[in-house]
Amino acid sequence: MPAKSLPSPNPHRELINQLAPPYQFEAEAIQFGSAIISDDTLPEVPVRIPLKMMNRHGLITGATGTGKTVTLQVVAEQLSLAGVPSLLMDLKGDLSGLGSPSAGHKKIDQRMEAIGLPFQAEDLPVEFLTLSKLPGVKLRATVSEFGPQLFSKMLGLNETQTGIATVVFKYCDDRGLALVDLQDFRAALNYIRGDGKEEVEERYGRVSGASAGTILRKMLELEQQGGDTFFGEPSFDVHDLCRLNKKGKGILSILSLKDIQDRPRLFSTFMLSLLSEVYRLFPEEGDLEKPKLAIFIDEAHLIFKEASSELIDQLEAIIKLIRSKAVGIYFCTQNPTDIPEAILSQLGLKIQHSLRAFTAKDRKAIKLVAENFPTTKFYDIESLLTQMGIGEALITGLGPKGRPLPPVHTLLRAPVTRMGPLKKTELTAIVSASPLVARYAQTLDPKSAHEILTGKMESADDLKARESVLKDRDKLTKKYSADTLKALGKKKTGPSFLEQVLSSPAAKEISRTVGREISRGLLGAFGIKKPR
Repeated sequence: MPAKSLPSPNPHRELINQLAPPYQFEAEAIQFGSAIISDDTLPEVPVRIPLKMMNRHGLITGATGTGKTVTLQVVAEQLSLAGVPSLLMDLKGDLSGLGSPSAGHKKIDQRMEAIGLPFQAEDLPVEFLTLSKLPGVKLRATVSEFGPQLFSKMLGLNETQTGIATVVFKYCDDRGLALVDLQDFRAALNYIRGDGKEEVEERYGRVSGASAGTILRKMLELEQQGGDTFFGEPSFDVHDLCRLNKKGKGILSILSLKDIQDRPRLFSTFMLSLLSEVYRLFPEEGDLEKPKLAIFIDEAHLIFKEASSELIDQLEAIIKLIRSKAVGIYFCTQNPTDIPEAILSQLGLKIQHSLRAFTAKDRKAIKLVAENFPTTKFYDIESLLTQMGIGEALITGLGPKGRPLPPVHTLLRAPVTRMGPLKKTELTAIVSASPLVARYAQTLDPKSAHEILTGKMESADDLKARESVLKDRDKLTKKYSADTLKALGKKKTGPSFLEQVLSSPAAKEISRTVGREISRGLLGAFGIKKPR
């Protein structure tokens, strides 16, 4: 919007006198734009936020087409120029333009002139990340790093099924079995309900076969959603998100999520695991002069779309605590009501673009949004929320001492990088030059629960097979011995062949004849003749 020449004396002097001083401070800050009142741009009222307050989290909201994504881009750019790296969740593919300097435009020059800032295109360092097979650094995590609760939430398990998952984790922990990928968890689950059933039930309790089967089916659903490519090694080191280039600019890590928009459970659980890992590994920093890392979540409503109350509670707890790690989290969504109230209350920076009031429900939502801003006599906030143009926003934040700054209708500065996605060749060139791509490209397959338990089950199967063979041999041996003895017993109890021959009539006659002739021979030898 071009600046209009102001008449003299300035009719907005009161606003300038009251709003300019809170935004003028010596602490290092980033400027989002300048104040607007009655269609006049006031460069005398620069809208600035101290860098040290950028770890107090923030919210960027507005209806479709009002410039939310460009505002997110501007904030990330200014943080990078100030030496603060960022992680950006890119669900639409719009943020890849951060990897190329702006080509400039006449309207950009007009806007920056109205704001009172010079325009200079910047070449910012970017890194592309992916959870799937898209180009970029492969993000992975091990099943063990998730833990039983997060893993169960990802699968959508009930209380009984979560208990079984906990038994699997506990059994593997007690025996030093690494749960790296889904194969490991499946092998462990099959083992505790199979060959290891007696051992497990004696120590950990009964494992329901029906519930175990349900878990296996849930895992199959997760694999079909791409979860099998996410779990594995090497797991991503979150410290790689905190890098600067040689010129001291913060590297913008852009996570492409275009292909998982329809998998909100995977996305929300991944986000929670990432935040948990950052909180666990980053040291306590307190209030630094600027954050170590900023995390931007575009289309943030997807995180909470299918999130359980337990998941939201964990997110709320982490957002409360992660500030002490010098990490700022920024949600970008269409309406503040997309974010749970418990989380909204933790946000220090609010950038509200225009909202649309087509229904009674919309008007109620707008009234609620207006009530969440500090009061001001210079703006009718409820009315302003429906009248702002593209690239304009109502902004309030925290000053250097943590006090809320007055809300200001702001003309936002133009981005210093390209508005729109990179070409495929440009993206490929950036990915090819990345030192992290090669480091995380090769999937490792260490000896983990799958290999150990599979070998154990195979050994058990071999033993069972040998025992079965021996049993069969013994049975055959016993059977053969019994048959042999039976056959022999029959021969011993029946008449022998000789007995059968001697008992026949012919044998008896032969015996008599032979006997008679022997007798005659003997009597003749002694000289005795038998009478005829």
